[in-house]
Amino acid sequence: MPSFHPSTLPDLTDKVFLVTGGNAGIGYQTILHLAQRNASIYMGCRSESKGKAAVSSIKDLVPTANIQLLILDHMDLSSVAAAAQDFIRRETKLHVIVNNAGIMAVPFEMSKDGYESQWQTNYMSHFLLTELLLPILLATAKVSKPGDVRVVNVTSVGHSHFAPKSGIEFDDINQEQGGVWSRYGMSKLANILHEKELNRLYGPNGVKKGDGEIWTAAVHPGNIYTDLAKNASYFGMTSPLIGKLLNLLGVFIPVDQGAYTSVFCAASADMKKNMSGEYFVPLGKLSKPSKNAQNLEMAAKLWDWNIKEFKGREML
Repeated sequence: MPSFHPSTLPDLTDKVFLVTGGNAGIGYQTILHLAQRNASIYMGCRSESKGKAAVSSIKDLVPTANIQLLILDHMDLSSVAAAAQDFIRRETKLHVIVNNAGIMAVPFEMSKDGYESQWQTNYMSHFLLTELLLPILLATAKVSKPGDVRVVNVTSVGHSHFAPKSGIEFDDINQEQGGVWSRYGMSKLANILHEKELNRLYGPNGVKKGDGEIWTAAVHPGNIYTDLAKNASYFGMTSPLIGKLLNLLGVFIPVDQGAYTSVFCAASADMKKNMSGEYFVPLGKLSKPSKNAQNLEMAAKLWDWNIKEFKGREML
C-alpha cells in the first residue's frame, strides 16, 4: 500500500506552484494532482503547442484547473532567464517550485551555452531558475507560515549508482571523459547538493532563515515508464524496444505513482520541518542518499561554482 496518496492533500486555493517539464510524464501527473486541490499552477515547458495540449487534457479531467504556461527551454539559459522574468511580471507570489524537467542517458551533446546537455537540462537550468525566483520565494515566505514555501528537486537513485566516485568533477564538468550514465548521475547528484545548500541557507535552521524560510526536498520518483525511460540508452544501445521490454518485465512503476513523492514534498501537510533538506523515495518516504550527496562542503562548492558561472554571464 502507498505510504502517501494525493487524496490526502489539503485544499491548495491561493497557493502558486511552478512545475518544470509539466507537459508530460511525472510533471504532468504532478500538475494534475495539484490542480485537483485547487492550486494555481504554472506549467514550465519548451513547446507551446505541447503545453497547450497538456493543459487542455488536464482541464478535461479537472474543468476548474487553473494552469498557465511558462515557456522555457532548458538547453538555452537565456530562455530560462526570460521565463523567470515573465513569471515575475505575472505573479506577486510563489509558494513552490518543482524542478522536474529532465533527460536521461542521452548521447553527448553540447548546449549553445557550452554545457553538456544533461548537466544543463537537469541541473544548471534549474539552479538558474530557482536563483532568479529566489526573491519572490523569500517574499512569499515572509507572509506565509513555515512550510508553505518549498523547492523540490527531482533527482534519481542513479545519483548513487552512476555519478563519478569523486562526486562533482569540477575539472571535467561536462563529463567529456565519462559516459551517458555518469553524466546523468552527476547531474542528479547536483540536484541533491543544490537542495542541501538551499536548506542550509534558508531552511528551518538556515543561516539566512531571517530572509524567509524555504523547505527543500530531493525526490527519487522511482523507476517510471516515461519518455525518459523509453529514450534512454541501455547496455550501450538506444532503442525504445529495450525500454518496452523492461516495462513488460515489471521494472517500472506506473507514471501516476511516480508523481506521488513529488506531490508529497511539494504540498502535503505531513511533510514536517525536520524533513527539509532530505532525500525522498517512493512513495513519500525518507531515505539516505549517497555519501557524496550528503557532503555539505561539496554542496557549498557547487553552489559557489554556479554563482560564479552565472555572474560571469551576467545572468545573476
